[in-house]
Formats: sequence, structure tokens, C-alpha cells
Amino acid sequence: MKTQITEMFGIQHPIIQGGMHYVGFAELAAAVSNAGGLGLITGLTQRTPEALANEIKRCREMTDKPFGVNLTFLPTVSSPDYPGYIKAIIDGGVKAVETAGNNPQKWLPAMHEAGIKVIHKCTSVRHALKAESIGCDAVSVDGFECGGHPGEDDIPNFILLPRAAETLKIPFVASGGMADGRSLVAALALGAQGMNMGTRFIATKEAPVHDNVKQAIVAASELDTRLVMRPLRNTERVLRNAAVDRLLEKERTLGSGIKFEDIIDEVAGVYPRIMQKGEMEIGAWSCGMVAGLIHDVPTVKELIDRIMLEAESIIRQRLGGML
Repeated sequence: MKTQITEMFGIQHPIIQGGMHYVGFAELAAAVSNAGGLGLITGLTQRTPEALANEIKRCREMTDKPFGVNLTFLPTVSSPDYPGYIKAIIDGGVKAVETAGNNPQKWLPAMHEAGIKVIHKCTSVRHALKAESIGCDAVSVDGFECGGHPGEDDIPNFILLPRAAETLKIPFVASGGMADGRSLVAALALGAQGMNMGTRFIATKEAPVHDNVKQAIVAASELDTRLVMRPLRNTERVLRNAAVDRLLEKERTLGSGIKFEDIIDEVAGVYPRIMQKGEMEIGAWSCGMVAGLIHDVPTVKELIDRIMLEAESIIRQRLGGML
């Protein structure tokens, strides 16, 4: 399948693996790239630029296909060593970067000079237009269904994607609620040039996370996610568990006076314990509503092959047969 996104990133299938904290290691990124998609290493999961350089090297040993790095620009006082991370990406010969969070404008010239294509993650049309105006090559349009941070506008993809298609000149992929061939065909029909999957890729054999995490996603329905940190305007969609219930109770009790310090036990530093040790009740972790569509733990190749077969069948037979 040929789209502007497959052409831009030199990949076989218009499927990108989202950047996910303590999930996007070399093993998963390489598996996605080897199966014809675009795998992404999560930059900030690597504590230092040196660690990221090493992870890029490890990924290079596992695949000769294009892969990228996700780099989230955080609105923090003590910011990570972004110049160091950018240098590691450029020196590692990576040609695709997914940026997220704050405006990546100051980093674009260096990346473009190194021949890197930049796709910026946006949760609204106005942010997507801003990304286009500063020179991003593509955007990942993230609907309200997504795991992680859906923004504060609450616009689901059935509205957000056609709005993006009406407005943008650069290509975009659909992110949030994407799981299978149906998702891909729907995304293409609504104007996207491909799709980005996060939660679906966690429930694969190669995802380097504890089996408890994969089984929790398979067991979950579309009703099992919750929105936390909404009063702090840092909304995150997470899978419901004991810690999330505690967090939501604090939000109810403290109301608008809540501060990040009040919920730090439920959100700070919990990812290694959940993703690597399988301590499922210890804290809040990102998960999309799409969990309701995830019923198995295939290999990445089985998943991508199945998606493409299903998408082709829908386009050629089901939709073609209706004409």
C-alpha cells in the first residue's frame, strides 16, 4: 500500500508504532520496522543521550529497515539534555523523529539539515496547523480515544481527522483507537495517510514489557480506561486500577485546589515497576480505549500482516462490492 507516509519514511506499510514510555525499546522498534512499519524508540525512556545512542545502535543491529525516535519536549524547569538527545539521533543516522509535547521549532533546523523527517503529535487542528507552519514534515493527529495525553478539547477521531484533512497541506496519520485493518481503512477514508498504534503494539510478543501488562490489555474492555489529572490540565487516559481509583478520589476530594504533589505517589516513577516488574496496581499507566478491540498477543509481524490483509479485503471486496 502506497501513501504519502510510506513514501516519506521509506516503509512498506502505512503503520507507525507510537512512542511509549518504558515500551519503545529497540526490540519493539526493530520488530515493527522488520514487519514493514515504522518502529520508534522512546527517547526519554533512555536516561541520557549516551543511553539513547546505545539503544539506536542496538536497534541498528536488529534491523536494516528505517526506524525512528520519539522525543517528547516536556514543560519542565529542569529540562532533559535535548541538545544531547538530538545529537545522538543525528549521529546515529536516524532519519525519522516523532516529536510530542511542547513546540519543537528550535530543534527543526538541525534535524532537517541532517535529512531527518519530523512528524509532530497533535491533539487539535490548531496545533497541527502550527506544526505545519513551523516546518514539520507530517503530523500525527491524536483523537480523544487515545491512551496517554488526549489534550483538553475532547474531540474524537471521527471529527478530528476530517477536520485535519480539510485544513492541512502536509500529510498526517491517525492516532488513537487504531487496532486493525478496519481502523486503517477508516483512517484512510477520513483523510489520513496511515495510522499510528500505541496500545495495540504493547500486546505483542516482542513488546519488552511484563506479561501482566499484556494480559491486562487483553482482559480490558472499552469501558475500562479513566481520565486522570484533568484538574491539572494535564489529562491522561489510563487503565483503571486501584491506584487510579485512589487518584480520582483525591481529585474529587481536593477539587480545584489539587496540586501535582498530592498525586505524586500514583504517577511519579511508576512505569519501570509496572512495565518491567508487572506490579499492576502500583500506579497509573497510559492505555487507550482501543483495549476493547485487543483480544490476543500476536507477534508484531503476525499483527501487521493481518492488518494489511484485512484492510485490502475491506477495500477490494467489502467496499468494492457495494459499488
